[in-house]
Amino acid sequence: MAHDHNHNDDQHQDHDGHDHQDVELAEAGTTPAADVAPKEGPVQTWHTYAPAIISLVLLLGGIALDNFAPGWFRDPGRLIWYVAAYLPVGWPVLRRAWSRILYRDVFTEFFLMSVATLGAFAIREYPEGVAVMLFYTIGELFQDAAVLRARRSIKALLDVRPDAVSVIRNGTPQTVKALTVAVGEVVQIKPGEKVGLDGTMRSEQGTFDTAALTGESVPRTIARGEAVLAGMINRQSLVEMDVTTPYQDSKLSRILKLVQQATGRKAQTQEFIARFAKIYTPIICGLAVLITVVPYFLVADYRFADWLYRGLVFLVIGCPCALVISIPLGYFGGIGAGSRQGILFKGSVFLDLMTQLKTVVMDKTGTLTKGVFKVQAVKPVGIDAGELARLTAALESKSTHPVATAVIEYARRNGGEKGYLTASVEGVEEIAGHGLKGKVEGKDMLAGNAKLLRKFNVSFDEVLTQIPYTIVMTAIDGKFAGYFTIADEVKPDAVKAVQRLKAEGIRTVMLSGDKGAVVEAVAKEVGVEEWHGDLLPEDKVKQVERLQAEQATNPKAKLAFVGDGVNDAPVVALADVGMAMGGLGSDATIETADVIIQNDEPSKIATAVEIGRATRRIVWQNITLSLVVKAIVLLLGAGGVATMWEAVFADVGVALLAILNAVRVQNLTFKS
Repeated sequence: MAHDHNHNDDQHQDHDGHDHQDVELAEAGTTPAADVAPKEGPVQTWHTYAPAIISLVLLLGGIALDNFAPGWFRDPGRLIWYVAAYLPVGWPVLRRAWSRILYRDVFTEFFLMSVATLGAFAIREYPEGVAVMLFYTIGELFQDAAVLRARRSIKALLDVRPDAVSVIRNGTPQTVKALTVAVGEVVQIKPGEKVGLDGTMRSEQGTFDTAALTGESVPRTIARGEAVLAGMINRQSLVEMDVTTPYQDSKLSRILKLVQQATGRKAQTQEFIARFAKIYTPIICGLAVLITVVPYFLVADYRFADWLYRGLVFLVIGCPCALVISIPLGYFGGIGAGSRQGILFKGSVFLDLMTQLKTVVMDKTGTLTKGVFKVQAVKPVGIDAGELARLTAALESKSTHPVATAVIEYARRNGGEKGYLTASVEGVEEIAGHGLKGKVEGKDMLAGNAKLLRKFNVSFDEVLTQIPYTIVMTAIDGKFAGYFTIADEVKPDAVKAVQRLKAEGIRTVMLSGDKGAVVEAVAKEVGVEEWHGDLLPEDKVKQVERLQAEQATNPKAKLAFVGDGVNDAPVVALADVGMAMGGLGSDATIETADVIIQNDEPSKIATAVEIGRATRRIVWQNITLSLVVKAIVLLLGAGGVATMWEAVFADVGVALLAILNAVRVQNLTFKS
């Protein structure tokens, strides 16, 4: 479901680029941008840790002087020493607190910690003030480490379009910027080269890989006058085309615009600690004031300094240090667990969203299938299957088409007694859009589609044309000799992947640019509940928007899309969780995706759901532990039993327990 990103007072970014209320820990512009230019994330170097190290060294030195040289370590020298220890870690927090106050967002964790630590300095409890701010900064460093893993960029999308093309000017090819090529000019495309502009075929014919645009698994033969689109890859000989569309209006450019728009509409939620702080922080501040003031009316021997100290202790205890450390570390543990399973989560928010998935939409080619052509069956007529494969492979060896490669590979594994390489082949002719004609061991042979056999008046059963897969029909000496069915092979764990998702109560849908009949056959084989074929990128976007609208009544119901091609990038960006097959997937889709399955196994989709649920469970254990212990120590602090040091170390103890708990995520065993 599309959401606008109107920033209100609760969602703005403060002046130094931090926004602690973004679920994605978007400390450094990790929130998806609607424009193309990517924002660089933070880079951690030794400078990042220097402030905390300096503060720690000065704090430990000050404590040592307090205990072993109290006679001469006095104010104002003592104050200057601890101020020097405080500023490296305290100044950024003070600045953030002031920045939020300017935006009328007063009761933040920055404000709470600033008041507590400055108050500690006011009553000359310098070490406590420095220690609280130092531990908070350490928590921030853990959080920043998670941010580095969460950093996202759509920069790779700009690399998809070739910047330079070979245009024929004055009779010779010249390499120029694609942006400068005018409509009507002639562009030359070499074998293996990516098309940079939309146009029409000028050469007699050419074979192009169109998977990046349509998801079509079979390379397409394009004849003279037919459309050639930017993003296609020339698979055979050198061809020429006439440019029909400016660079910025090409089909690929429109796909990139869709990605930008979809990224801008990506749904976002808020981090628990930020929502909780909206209520928690004002309450803590109010209670601290009451602890300081109310006893004046109730206690006979009221001393302001004593009760102010209790109020400040209460504020120190109330600082959410343990929460700040435990929550990012819990998610970081989940990210680590995913990495060991070959799953990369680009941010903690996506671990949460995986637990809310109600619909998983998958592409076909490269996601549920291997994207590699393979002979599925051989049906000989009046000839041995091995011999048919040998003769056909001998003819197909004169072609570089991927379908020919599949036949040759089959013959290599299942051929007759004599190898196809030793067969004599003469007079091979490739008929555009039809197939091959030639002589093999003195026999007239045809190998191609139904149009080829009709062209040479070879009779065959027309029922064969209803088979959804690619068919190579063969004729020997004018008689039909059989056929090969060639299809993109379903991945071994595709069926298990769909079964596991269904067991989790997740609806499965398949969208593909491939032929409807092929999509239906694959969907039935793997057990997908709903499927749609013959889809362009725009159509996939509409289908995902429809599915999101259907579950809009449940705001917690999320949708994931899993794809691998450039044509999948818009829907990967639009979905609540975009997932990419990272091993074979396109760079654009991988950069746009929120979750990357690095080993291309679809069953890892369900594993990602399990990791998300385990992570969320442990994070909530950490939250509960932190709040319960904090509530106990708050009561002790209000009663004057706990000092600032006890409060700080109680908080650190909880943080250590939370760290150990977070580590458990990485050691859990998940299904594979």
